Amino acid sequence: MRIDIITVSPDLIKSPFEHSIIKRAIDKGLVEVHFHDLRTYALNKYGKIDDYQFGGGAGMVLMIEPIHTCISALQAQRAYDEILYMTPDAKTLNQRTANTLSMAKNIIVLTGHYKGVDQRVRDKFVTQEISIGDYVLSGGELAAAIVCDAVIRLIPGVLGDETSALTDSFQDNLLSPPVYTRPSEYDGMKVPEILLSGNFPKIDEWRAEKALEHTKNRRPDLLED
Repeated sequence: MRIDIITVSPDLIKSPFEHSIIKRAIDKGLVEVHFHDLRTYALNKYGKIDDYQFGGGAGMVLMIEPIHTCISALQAQRAYDEILYMTPDAKTLNQRTANTLSMAKNIIVLTGHYKGVDQRVRDKFVTQEISIGDYVLSGGELAAAIVCDAVIRLIPGVLGDETSALTDSFQDNLLSPPVYTRPSEYDGMKVPEILLSGNFPKIDEWRAEKALEHTKNRRPDLLED
């Protein structure tokens, strides 16, 4: 997979890709991540990429020309399955979306800034808009990093145990059951006996029951789906 991230602040977003699982995925050649500074495509030598809103109002808007130039340059080199735009007024990211995106070959992620991008960018170029929640960030960089993390970890070979992602919360519209590790008893608190029994069919049954119970208590809305 190749991910191209268009951003006003490339240094802000690079760090999450330089550590842990995502870095190992990049080092193993399972994913390429490229950062494109929108100011490289500015309209003038002063780095102009934004302007005031038509109709008045506070806040600057990213202009269509630099974004169009950047996207066109990328599309001239390869076809893209998706052009994502990070924005709080879109549908909220969920595991189903992450699963679908993990099967793509090439993705562009456009991060907003200031008051966002000229609407014509969204109308003409963007194939899918994604939010990470009902709140506003200073820019779309951190949101883009979250989306990329959720997607990259699902690519075959990224996780050490191929089955690990399949048992994550939300994969089957359930939250994960409780998990435990050594020691089996600490400060009077014991690990459930069933997990120490070695009876794996019974353990699977216990985990399924706890996952359902956990979901009913914390996220009953998931069961409506």
